[in-house]
Amino acid sequence: MGVDVSKKKLDLCLRKDGKEKLYDVIPNDIRSISRWLKGQQCLNGVPFSSFVVCAEYTGMYTYPLVMASSSLGVRLCLEDGARIKYSDGIRRGKSDSTDARLIASYAERYSDVLKPCRQEGEEVSELKRLYSDRSMLITDRSKYAAQLKDQKNFTDKRIYREKFSMFRRLIAELDRCIADVESKIRAIVCGSPLLCRCSILLKSIDGIGEWMSVKMIIETDAFRSFDFNPRKFCCHAGVAPFCYTSGSSQRSRSKVSNRADKSIKWMLHMCALSCIRMNGSPLREYYERKVAEGKNKMAVINALRAKLVFIMFAVVKNDTPFDRFFQNNLCKP
Repeated sequence: MGVDVSKKKLDLCLRKDGKEKLYDVIPNDIRSISRWLKGQQCLNGVPFSSFVVCAEYTGMYTYPLVMASSSLGVRLCLEDGARIKYSDGIRRGKSDSTDARLIASYAERYSDVLKPCRQEGEEVSELKRLYSDRSMLITDRSKYAAQLKDQKNFTDKRIYREKFSMFRRLIAELDRCIADVESKIRAIVCGSPLLCRCSILLKSIDGIGEWMSVKMIIETDAFRSFDFNPRKFCCHAGVAPFCYTSGSSQRSRSKVSNRADKSIKWMLHMCALSCIRMNGSPLREYYERKVAEGKNKMAVINALRAKLVFIMFAVVKNDTPFDRFFQNNLCKP
């Protein structure tokens, strides 16, 4: 079954043995989805374990579908929209019904490689929600603070005083909300032995702070996703370089892809810059050595981002804090 998810409704296309059996539209809520799936199970006499439901991941709008599928034991696969889009060649036009049919056809064609959606832990789901709220509040606070700074010398003094008074109250309230959200995040991390241990291990690494450790826990579901493969996460974060060649004429240098999670990439970049400023850090020594060899500074910084990812995965996998003076036994004479 292919599902095109929108805010208020779901477009459903059911296929079997290479043929379309049914197309329907239902409300996007848990009760309606459960009732529809139970009805199809009764009509077709097919157990829920034999259903394969495929949908494009659209963030919070997939929540009712995830909960209904989980409660009934239906195999749900949430796929990347670009992967589905490019599986059907050149397309002209777009509608919810054609998208549902395309997703159903994609699921049938690639059923052997589809991966079932795995629900995140309850603590990680709550962390993700709170971290998103914190980011939104910080963005709003920065917006109001910038207004106070930029308009001081270019606005009538009376108007500026009125604005200053109003924006200062808003900023103070936002500060209070941010502090409240951050205290809830810390309480969740400290209250879970797994998350607390991950946070301690990550913060032992040069350049990794409290909020970077929380972001990594969220992105990796406490390091239970990505098959503990840091190379996969480097690709997800947009720090893995790829070569671009074609025939004998095109020989572009290797570069990172724009198809990446820009938020985690930005945080890795700031952590890499922090490492460069830390005295005694082996990552700073690596940076200075490579720059002295004539390497491009941004290329070296990107290599530092990747090194930080590998170190983070290693310390969690080995359950060992970061050691600046670690030496691999295989490298000893």
